[in-house]
Amino acid sequence: MAKHNCSNFSLLFFGESGIIEKISEEVGKVRSIEICAGAGGQALGLEQAGFRHVALIEIDPAACATLRHNRPKWNVLEGDVKSFSAKKYVGIDLLAGGVPCPPFSVAGKQLGQEDERDLFPEALRLVRECHPKAVMLENVRGLFDPKFKEYREHIKGQLEALGYDCKWEPVQTHHYGVPQLRPRALLIALQKGYAPYFIWPLGVVAPPPTIGQLLQNEMASNGWEGAAAWAEQANDIAPTIVGGSKKHGGADLGPTRAKQAWAKLGVDGMGIADEAPEKGFEGMPRLTVKMAALVQGFPPEWEFVGKRTPAYRQVGNAFPPPVAKAMGIAIRKALQAGAKNNHKNAEDLAG
Repeated sequence: MAKHNCSNFSLLFFGESGIIEKISEEVGKVRSIEICAGAGGQALGLEQAGFRHVALIEIDPAACATLRHNRPKWNVLEGDVKSFSAKKYVGIDLLAGGVPCPPFSVAGKQLGQEDERDLFPEALRLVRECHPKAVMLENVRGLFDPKFKEYREHIKGQLEALGYDCKWEPVQTHHYGVPQLRPRALLIALQKGYAPYFIWPLGVVAPPPTIGQLLQNEMASNGWEGAAAWAEQANDIAPTIVGGSKKHGGADLGPTRAKQAWAKLGVDGMGIADEAPEKGFEGMPRLTVKMAALVQGFPPEWEFVGKRTPAYRQVGNAFPPPVAKAMGIAIRKALQAGAKNNHKNAEDLAG
């Protein structure tokens, strides 16, 4: 898979919105299956890149409610991905998903493939069933720990045996405009007829906004007079927002080190607030679910269904939409170029 100069790529993929519109006009909607869809971070980003989801599989009822609330026309299938068959989607353009991260998270026991929550085998099964043109799987940065190298190579070898060129790559979300230190592990694989045209997106030209710049209006939305002063000193990006598992007690902003980083930004990380600070508020404010979602790169209009803790967990476990969008556009362009080349070769043979 080819790489590209960062500045040139950024201007192409993150310049005027007409670029995306032009791609859409030329190719039309490409189809995708989304597994472990969660609250829709990856699915939303891929939609913004022009993909049409034919099926979204998610086991959590609250996350499914969020997907249906925001996109009533999406085909959301509530259930275990182990029970899903992709055989009727043979030749789909993209199989994507954020498979569960606890097996590889430094916050967990790091059991990897020995963890019953490891769904990479299911993803490989689905690839065998529908043989998509492209595959995109996302996980935590811990998957790049040396102890998991053999497992990464195993997954790569399985995909190569199925006819894909694939690559594991660490990704920093703040390189894509998300104001957060959120390293991720990303696997992208394409069939050999499309892989030569894939250019790995390396980021955006402009730095992400600071937390103060991003959240000042929300902090001031209930009349808090101190929002402007707070925003001025909240002059950096955030640590990783964590959602945790259902075994995690409540909604907060992570372990001690993360809470300390939030405190430097003037945010109380001990919990999540129901509302923005009111007039006369003193002290450090807490984030609301909406604020946390903005830090993850969700648009303001995306609403999370459920009580505070399950709603925040959906946010914390999401893949930031801007990163998924960037990857989706790169995959679309590769599929487009490969299709044109295949068509040309067919014409040459016919002629």
